[in-house]
Amino acid sequence: MTFREAFEELEKYADPEKAEHSKRFFKSRPGEYGEGDIFLGITVPNQRKVAKKFKRMPLHEVEKLLQSDMHECRLTASMLLVYRIEKAEQEIIDETAEFYLKNLKYINNWDIVDSSCRFILAKYLENRDRDLLYELASSDDLWEKRIAMITCYYYIKQNDFKDALAIAEILVNDKHDLIHKAVGWMLREIGNQNQDTEISFLEKHCKNMPRTMLRYAIEKFNEPLRQYYLNLY
Repeated sequence: MTFREAFEELEKYADPEKAEHSKRFFKSRPGEYGEGDIFLGITVPNQRKVAKKFKRMPLHEVEKLLQSDMHECRLTASMLLVYRIEKAEQEIIDETAEFYLKNLKYINNWDIVDSSCRFILAKYLENRDRDLLYELASSDDLWEKRIAMITCYYYIKQNDFKDALAIAEILVNDKHDLIHKAVGWMLREIGNQNQDTEISFLEKHCKNMPRTMLRYAIEKFNEPLRQYYLNLY
């Protein structure tokens, strides 16, 4: 299995009309967060098909896919890595995560981040020190900060909220909309597991957190409670 074979498989699903839409959807114009990104116009289900088919591709070939200028190549590569570690031994998880970290600068749009870090990095760090997440959360790089927050999804689902709450504290006053959404989403997930824990965080921060973050965080609250927090803002 090679990069060239995977790329040719992806090309079969390319749609120029969808590519134009993706340019707008993923904010690829000058000055936007995805500036300069190039699209083939491939649906996510079709990218998943290719990722599953090539999940055993050697990492040196995956690297070529992950370092592509084409958005769908990078997303497919990130999906491929997630499939690679399903039911895998820790050695494979570690190897994959270390490869992922070496190529972190190519994990550079929200869909690529969200589809990969909460599986790959989360499993890698599960029984390790998680200082890496705090380093990423304190970065100046938008995607590294989002990676830090979204990786915590895995731990939240196991009722482990410590890192998610601490990273949310670091990012609660961030200026970027994509961080507001990420933090709000993870707070909502905490609330789905334990609403009292989320409420404790909101009582401390709701008056100062960005409106988008708050709206994401309280989306699943009953209407009276949701209105209570909206009116406190």
